[in-house]
Amino acid sequence: MVHALGVILTITGSMALLTFAVGHMTRVQTAGAVVYLATLMLSIGVSAAYNIWPVSRTKWLLRRLDHSAIYLLIAGTYTPFMIEMKAYAMLSCVWAISLAGVTLKLLCPGRFDRSAIGLYLALGWSGIFMFTRITETLSSTVIVLILAGGVVYSLGVLFHVWERLRFQNAIWHSFVLTAAAIHFVAVWRSLVA
Repeated sequence: MVHALGVILTITGSMALLTFAVGHMTRVQTAGAVVYLATLMLSIGVSAAYNIWPVSRTKWLLRRLDHSAIYLLIAGTYTPFMIEMKAYAMLSCVWAISLAGVTLKLLCPGRFDRSAIGLYLALGWSGIFMFTRITETLSSTVIVLILAGGVVYSLGVLFHVWERLRFQNAIWHSFVLTAAAIHFVAVWRSLVA
């Protein structure tokens, strides 16, 4: 149910953002929004497929894609904000690290899973190195939303690694969906408001 809700909200939200943002965004902002929405839909969609799919060789492939899509979502979420800030060097670094993570996940499946969690968190929080520039460029509301989403994702990791907890996977994905929704609102406020 969590994944079905995530897919529905992602598709609906993406259509709404693009519809309302038309006329409010430059071409570069539109490109950033499209990249963000594409990585969001990919991540939520692949995660849903992986978690719903029965145990098989296909599920193993979907697991690799699911874990790879997390890197893409992190980079995709950074994209509209870094474009707004004209922080293209930082954006390039985030994408380079994300693509390296994707490569590891695809070429070395099942290895480095614990390390990957650390890399997801480090990459997600790497924007902290640009905090001064962020506060000079983005509104306080957007900054609070970005931080809140990061905190929710980070707290959710506790449930992701707590494998013996009953309904652990549903709880973890509820945190993911909540954090993704918070970041979606941050992107919306940044681009449309």
